[in-house]
Amino acid sequence: MASVMIRKNDQIMMSLVHYFVTKENYSPIHVQGVKDEIWLENLNGPYRVIRISSNSIINDEQYKFDIFKMQHIIKQIKKKTLSFKMNALNICLDMSDKVHVNDDKYIETLNINSINALKKNDELNEIFPNLKNNLIDSNNGLELILNVTNDINEKTEKENKKFVKVFSPKKIIFTKIILILCVIAYIFVAIKDYNFISVSASTLAQFGGNNGLLVKSGELWRLITSAFLHVSLIHLLVNMYSLVILGTQVETYIGKWKFLFIYFISAITGNLLSLVFSAPNVVSVGASGALFGLMGALLYFGYHYRLYLSDAIKNQIIPIIILNLFIGFVISGIDNVAHIGGLIGGYLASMAIGIDNKSEKKDMLNGWIVLILLIGFLSYIVFFR
Repeated sequence: MASVMIRKNDQIMMSLVHYFVTKENYSPIHVQGVKDEIWLENLNGPYRVIRISSNSIINDEQYKFDIFKMQHIIKQIKKKTLSFKMNALNICLDMSDKVHVNDDKYIETLNINSINALKKNDELNEIFPNLKNNLIDSNNGLELILNVTNDINEKTEKENKKFVKVFSPKKIIFTKIILILCVIAYIFVAIKDYNFISVSASTLAQFGGNNGLLVKSGELWRLITSAFLHVSLIHLLVNMYSLVILGTQVETYIGKWKFLFIYFISAITGNLLSLVFSAPNVVSVGASGALFGLMGALLYFGYHYRLYLSDAIKNQIIPIIILNLFIGFVISGIDNVAHIGGLIGGYLASMAIGIDNKSEKKDMLNGWIVLILLIGFLSYIVFFR
């Protein structure tokens, strides 16, 4: 193989990019207007952003201006990723030793001028213990380029397969089953009540509506059956339309069985919180608590895929949640407390069961702990207050 010489800085940069992408799950960020520098991100990494720069910095003024530019870019990344704070590692490959490096609160700067310097940097190797033994150190530029390119392409291909698996269309099953059950339940209850436009509270209570006195007497199944009942035809149509939209997305992105778990947990937490604040004689029904749980699930899913879905979170998911809660507060007869309970329950349930390829075990454990505490606390208030 022919030998091609490359600049020392380019060799270090390629070795670092290769390591961070293939071993530490960082992904390149496209940043407009930059030259001779590469930006990487891993929102779950020890540094959420890593910037590797081969720009020449020979004095303190250049260094301060360089940090200023970096801060501006990080602000844009924070907006894009819905992050409140973001720590960054700034690796400079062509900085004079005379420059006085003063770390910013969220930006740590390292002056690296060789592969050996990388391997001997105790601070960096403490954070990335695999760095020392996974740097490609080759003076043959062509060999280095081929190795780095092939490994990064292989890593990218694997990540693309995971992405396609999550977002590709799937056969929707449980959303349709729940819709059919809700429609059948409404028809059956409406026949019993001799009214297809609206159903009386007494009939809804008879067939599984949520009521504090009845639940406390031991009829716990009402916490679930009430989510399949609706008070009027309009109530049913609005909720079933929402179910088709939200259920299809959650079942596609998060998974069928996880969708089912989130749906029922959201119904339970929504109905429990409703009982905490409702009068003993009130009968509440509807799938909206569970539907808000699906919104919470999409919010949690969108957070993990915020590099791709940040606009959808800001412009669709959050506004829809706020709008529906606002409507619930200004229009009488809507059990907005159940909506809030379902929203919280759906978010925590999603956190507990996790998002494929994204969630960490510690986050899932925290999700289970908080979810169990929430249900336990609400149950205590409902049954023992």
